[in-house]
Amino acid sequence: MAIVTFDATAFVARYSEFSTVSAPVLSAYFAEATMYLDNTDASRVSDIGQRAVLLNMLTAHVAALNGSGVSGNGAQGMVGRINSASEGSVSASAEYAGQTSSDFKAWLRQTQYGSAYLAATSRYRTMQYVGV
Repeated sequence: MAIVTFDATAFVARYSEFSTVSAPVLSAYFAEATMYLDNTDASRVSDIGQRAVLLNMLTAHVAALNGSGVSGNGAQGMVGRINSASEGSVSASAEYAGQTSSDFKAWLRQTQYGSAYLAATSRYRTMQYVGV
């Protein structure tokens, strides 16, 4: 098997909203993404093409959460699900309910990229029987 090597040009071609982020910063985000999805021969995602797509989803998620933001606009200040909003004098509050065993899922649901990753990896989060 092999590992996925980050390609900033291909990443920006797919996620053009991050075109203002430098390649070294994107590479750092990719390195962080490999902490969440194993990028070795032991990875649960053995298909290298699928693993590349999933790692790019995670890279976009990390980029959206951290300083770079989308389209060069910086990171969003609010984290979590909007649980109340007003119109007069504008106010909003968010809830980040992540105090359960699904903390990782809650963290992923903060961006469209993380939500896409969560949906795409559902088949890898099932129990597998291993005969002895």
